[in-house]
Amino acid sequence: MNGRLSLLDDIQRQQRALSESVTEFAASRQQAVSVLTDPKVFNAFNVENEDSKIVRRYGANKFGFSLLMAKRLIESSVNLVQVNLGKNSSWDTHQRNFASLKDHLLPPLDLCVSALLDDMASTGLLDETLVIAGGEFGRTPKINKRAGRDHWGPVNTILFAGGGVRGGNVIGASDRIGAEPISDIQTPENLAATIYDALGIPRNATWPDFGGRPQNIYHAKPINRLFS
Repeated sequence: MNGRLSLLDDIQRQQRALSESVTEFAASRQQAVSVLTDPKVFNAFNVENEDSKIVRRYGANKFGFSLLMAKRLIESSVNLVQVNLGKNSSWDTHQRNFASLKDHLLPPLDLCVSALLDDMASTGLLDETLVIAGGEFGRTPKINKRAGRDHWGPVNTILFAGGGVRGGNVIGASDRIGAEPISDIQTPENLAATIYDALGIPRNATWPDFGGRPQNIYHAKPINRLFS
């Protein structure tokens, strides 16, 4: 009987926790819906009605329309915007790496990122918006048999602009073939901390896990050399 009562207590505790989770989820869902139904935000997604001259500056392609949409969302006071550039793993250049970059990937990226930074700088929005462009890993220093480059974790390159970032500042270095970092090494945790700091999240902020225990949001320091 004691075992059964203990099991019943566990089930009831889980029911209460589930009820609280559902309430929190409903609140989060309502927040997301309210953002999407805001007229300013909703109109920002409709890039097809943009002036043709602006579309040409960004490029009438997935890259261009994506960054144009991002700019309009930021102008609509959306605090955090993520843009996924590419389709069907098009940046996964395990073959024909150099031809794909030269002919298909880099030209539209160069065009739309330049347009985004120019437009945001001209309106003063770049001063308060941190722009980051990068991937989740680097590429192998050695070329494979298919003229491609494979996944590589030790070294990656990321572009930062705006938000007080000092332009023309190169942080960190690799060996001569881009295989291993050799100085001023930064980690994904440093990158995350830089984003949290730009969003105004306090350094001592925590979040509760499923057991109610506080977990630190920051696991490293922001990359302060970006701003000095």
